Order: sequence, then structure tokens, then C-alpha cells
Amino acid sequence: MTKAPNFVIVGGGLAGATAAKTLREEGFEGRIHLIGAEPHHPYIRPPLSKDFLSGAAPRDSVFVESPEWYGRHDVDVHLGTSAVSLDASAQRVQLDSGDALDYDAVLLATGSSARRLDIPGAGLQGVRELRTLDDSEALHAELAGGGRRLVLIGSGWIGMEVAATARTLGNEVTVLERDPIPLANALGDELGTMFADLHAEHGVELRPSVAVAEITGEGGRATGVRLDSGELIAADLVLVGVGAVPNLELARQAGAAIGSGVLTDAALRTGLPNVYAAGDIAEAYHPLAGMRLRSEHWANALHGGAAAARSMLGRPVSYDDIPYFYTDQYDLGMEYSGFGPLARGADLVYRGDRSGREFIVFWVAAGRVVAGMNVNVWDVNEAVQGIIRRGEPVDARRLADERVPLEEL
Repeated sequence: MTKAPNFVIVGGGLAGATAAKTLREEGFEGRIHLIGAEPHHPYIRPPLSKDFLSGAAPRDSVFVESPEWYGRHDVDVHLGTSAVSLDASAQRVQLDSGDALDYDAVLLATGSSARRLDIPGAGLQGVRELRTLDDSEALHAELAGGGRRLVLIGSGWIGMEVAATARTLGNEVTVLERDPIPLANALGDELGTMFADLHAEHGVELRPSVAVAEITGEGGRATGVRLDSGELIAADLVLVGVGAVPNLELARQAGAAIGSGVLTDAALRTGLPNVYAAGDIAEAYHPLAGMRLRSEHWANALHGGAAAARSMLGRPVSYDDIPYFYTDQYDLGMEYSGFGPLARGADLVYRGDRSGREFIVFWVAAGRVVAGMNVNVWDVNEAVQGIIRRGEPVDARRLADERVPLEEL
């Protein structure tokens, strides 16, 4: 009798869970092991800084599937467990529990960890990060009643979303940002300024172009943040949001090629036999962009996990989804699709009401749309992605003309 194949998925996040689901949906009847370092079943992260943090979304809503789903579909879930080594020659994964799992194919979907701030006071009580479900629940408990002084170190997406949520809950918020304009690295100065203005209108104090020297405390708890200028900003709570670091230790130990992430081809195969990578850690070749890209957004985990699963099954795969993310801050909602590296230095073409914050903006490089963002304009993302995917020369005047249907561009 032929032995049933054994697939191991290292990573209990959205990419790992989606891969397990796709394997079963595609008819895989072998054994699936899902290794998750956290004590929780896989969940999605965007609500952790938005609806779940505010208390608007119930806890059950953040999970990819119910715990019972994994049992019904014969997925062996190892919670609170980490893989400590991978032997690609022996096709074996060693777990910190002492167990070892042999595999026919293994998917690395180990995600990212919050970047730590190496300054005095970073370990004080009341200094928090936001990466996990537990982080979000703890932060909600401190912000839900309002009236707290929250100082945010960092002005990326997580920081600005938490700032909006904290203000909505009635807290005082100060954002300390190293750069002159928040979100400018992702969107450029013009659109970063739009977000800065939005937060200022809602009472957030933005402190651009500052450097943090230390977090001060009393009795073991944070009481403020001191800038390198010597100025002290009082705080009841400090959130460090200075980015994330991909968890590459296992892939590096196994001998996988590493760039900013684990290098893969368009089928999410690493250079190691029967070893695949997806989600935050995968720096995958993108056929449309003509380069390797790494994305930490949830859509990449969702679609990349599914693509990796099909690749593990030997199906022809060319993972060419256009990178996508969204944000909700106060009364502003937006969706972004496109290739960030190609959008740097591109011309901006606006379509709609910029002053009223109801518009679409396109990044145009060498006459072609490489990215697009719809702000408080809905049901257009598919059309925007279609323009990017076609990669044809565009007329900027028609692109800006709301009378011309997006589907005709």
C-alpha cells in the first residue's frame, strides 16, 4: 500500500491556515500538520488595530475558521509550538516539543515579529506593541474607557490606525514620527499629508522629524517619552510601532536563499527541494512586475497561502496577484493596489474630489499605471487592478475624467 503523503505547514497565521484549507479544497487526502507558535488558532490581523481593538468586532470574528473546522478536516494543529530546525536533505522538521515531523512537502509561513526599540525604558510596564491577538486585547483593555494619554512611537499603518481608534475611544494621542510626513514612504508626500491633516482634524498631536531618546518611568511603569532634544512628553501608555521583522531564522538555518525575505520563484518554491514559502517572509518573483516582491499585508498571506498549497500539489502556479491593502481611519476608508517599488517617483493622476477626500489616484510611470488607490470611493478596486494588470499606455486626461468608465481605460 502506498503511504499517504505528509505535508507540514510551519506558521499558524493566515497564510498557513489558507494553505491548509486550499489543500483540502483541492482534494489532498494526505496528512496536514499546522505548526503555530501562538496558543490561538489562526486569525487575521487587520482588525487588531481597527474594529477588534475598538471593541466593535467580537473575538470570534477574527479567526480564519472555528477550532472545530480543523478537526473536521483532519488538520493536525500544534498550538504553542515552534519549529526549531529544518533538515531539507532528510525532509524533517524538528519541533521545540521534542517531536520531529517527516514531510513530503513543507511550507514556511512563519510571518513577522514586531520590531523592538532598543532604548532605555523599552521594557517598562505600559510599553506595548501590537502584533498579536493578545496584544490587541491588552491594548483594548487600557484604551476602552478613554481618558488615557497614549504616545505612539512610529507613524506607519499600525501606528496611524491605532491613533484613530484610540481617539475614537476618547483618549489623548500623540504620534512621534522620525520622518517629516507620516506614511510618506508608502504613499508619497502629498497623500501622506492628507493623512496627517486627517489626524490633526481629529485632535491627534503629530510631532514630525523627532527622535526618541528614552521612555521614562516611575515604579516600573512608563510615565513619558523623552526626545533627544530633552523634551519630555507625558504618557499613561506608550505603543511602539516601528515596523515588523520577517521571521527568517528557520529558513536561514535550513539553507534557503535569503534577500529581504525567503527568495522564491513565481510558484513560491524556494531553492530547497520540496520547500515552499508564503506570506510575510516570501520574497517571490512577480511575473507582472518583473522583480521579486515581499509584502506584509493580509491579502498576500491569503492569496499566497492558497497559491503555495496548489504548488505543493504539483499544480502549475504563477502567483501574480497585484499587491493590495486597505485602511480605515475615522471616516476615511481606502484601498491600495499596485507595485510600491515601481510607484516611487511616478506621476500622480487624480480622479474625483481631492478636497472632499472622495477620489481615485493613479501612480503613472513611463505612461503606464503601476498603482492605484481609491479613497472613500467604492466598488472600483477590481477595475483599478485591471488597469494595472493590462499594463497598457494610458492617456492621463482620460484617466482623470470621471465621465470615462474605468473599464474603458
